[in-house]
Amino acid sequence: MLIVSMDVSVLFFAVPYIAADLSPTPEQQLWIFDIYGFVLAGLLLSMGSLADRIGHRRLLMIGAAGFSVASLAAAFATSAEMLIGARALLAVAGATLMPSTLAMIRHIFVDTAQRAKAVATWNAVLAGGVAVGPIVSGLLLEHVWWGSVFLINVPIMVLLMLAAPLVLPGDTATPSRRVDVISGVLVLGAMLPVVAAIKNLAADGWSISRAAMLVAGLLVGAVFVIRQRRVADPMVDLGLLGERRFATSIWTNLVCMFALLGNSILMTQYLQSVLGYSPLRAALWSLAPSVAVGAVAPVTAVIAARTGRPAVIVGGLCTGAAGFAVLGAFTDVQSLALVLIGATLLAAGIVAATSMIADYVVGVAPADRAGATSGLLETSSELGGALGIAVLGSVVNAVFRLGFPADLVGGEASRSLAGAVAAVPHLAPGQGAAVLDAARRAFVDGLVVAAWTGAVILVCSAVLAGWGLRPRSGEQTITPEGGDSGARRARPLDDGRTDRDHDDRADQGADDATPVELVVVADTEQAGEDPVAEKCAEQSQNGGGEPRLPSAHALEGVVRHEGPRDGSAHKSEQQRGDQTSDVHGDLLSAD
Repeated sequence: MLIVSMDVSVLFFAVPYIAADLSPTPEQQLWIFDIYGFVLAGLLLSMGSLADRIGHRRLLMIGAAGFSVASLAAAFATSAEMLIGARALLAVAGATLMPSTLAMIRHIFVDTAQRAKAVATWNAVLAGGVAVGPIVSGLLLEHVWWGSVFLINVPIMVLLMLAAPLVLPGDTATPSRRVDVISGVLVLGAMLPVVAAIKNLAADGWSISRAAMLVAGLLVGAVFVIRQRRVADPMVDLGLLGERRFATSIWTNLVCMFALLGNSILMTQYLQSVLGYSPLRAALWSLAPSVAVGAVAPVTAVIAARTGRPAVIVGGLCTGAAGFAVLGAFTDVQSLALVLIGATLLAAGIVAATSMIADYVVGVAPADRAGATSGLLETSSELGGALGIAVLGSVVNAVFRLGFPADLVGGEASRSLAGAVAAVPHLAPGQGAAVLDAARRAFVDGLVVAAWTGAVILVCSAVLAGWGLRPRSGEQTITPEGGDSGARRARPLDDGRTDRDHDDRADQGADDATPVELVVVADTEQAGEDPVAEKCAEQSQNGGGEPRLPSAHALEGVVRHEGPRDGSAHKSEQQRGDQTSDVHGDLLSAD
């Protein structure tokens, strides 16, 4: 996962070397950067669905082989076109790796607490890789040629192909799942123009062609949604998106990546163009927030076990908003320490929130749809990051144009900080210094406005998350405690947590016990019938002893506790049917 996320930013320092060697046009240079993110965003859903069909380990190994071949092609590219094509192939392979890794966590870690820590680690690596990429690139470029930034991928992927058959389960495929090629094409046709239009709007402003591209992508997306409602085996389970807590989680994840990536682009410009740091020095300073992220990620799982996921998510959003507030209140043309404090608060809060969101989304996903659900989560991340860069970048550019003295200089220097920095060498020394100082102050003014905009968005999102993630009235959810014996206690947790896999372990047997009451969350969409009625029939057939707990694919959670012995808790089929809720529904009880 580290390698895949690093490739988003690994070319930041290599551009001058690539330009000198391959002589790309300005348009080709943009495509060398952007093609990776565009293709990645468009294929995550499709590859997640394919992973569910053929098996996550198998697709992971196929992706590792493809990533190695594409890395070699990129490293030894002899033309700009060849490098663009290799970057597109890297994105295809990366799209197979990202959802497969998260879906693997869903299958490997059946214990809720262990899975939460694993997802937090996965999430920290995903966020940290983008920051580590420029550092690795800068160090390599100090000693070897630019192709080495791609060659470092190969030994890691070869190691993955050797280790995967030994340590990863290979029985996670659902061969009955159909690969919907038409839906895959529709996703790509929607995501590519939408992400491209958003990025171009941020860089170059509004135009009819960019607006038309955005509308075209949205229309294709609407066709995709219509198709998902009509096909028997959809790529995206829209029923999940209709559930309040799941939909709120996906939206909150999008907002989190909006804030994180939008701010990271602004921080890069601030360190390089305002403070005047070299690319390598700027990248080293930008690692400071990543250190905090690495410390926060595993702690969030421990805190969530005590307070519940919603509290951690809301707290993370508020911490991120506080980071934006520090940036808005204290950023000046020379304020490195305070800027790093604000960026650290922002990154730590956002990663804490996204770790809990990923854990929840993966936990409630049906096992046979873990890949597709992971792809949906990561697609929201890609879209959120593109929106963050576009919206916050547009705010900075708008304030810059308003604040830059119009009579000082014209052209690109009056439109952006990058344009002003590029124009300074061509101006008289006195005028150049004045232009650079005015541009830096105008950029900082724009950064302050963007930071307060981000703070407001995160606060509003925290309020929405607090409402959208709350458990239903009268609902109790559970978390397992204790060892591996299969016996477990129940305690209420206001976190909306469900887990389909706890009871797979209990299927292996349990000690004899007194009569029990089963408290379950029915997955009627998956089972197609009343799982409680099935369980009652099994109990009557088994006779004495404790019945085996229901299948994880029929129930979302099961808890044992002392129940009435007089049969008063029996309910009729109609009564149970009336109480049956959706996939994340209310608790049912049956003797």
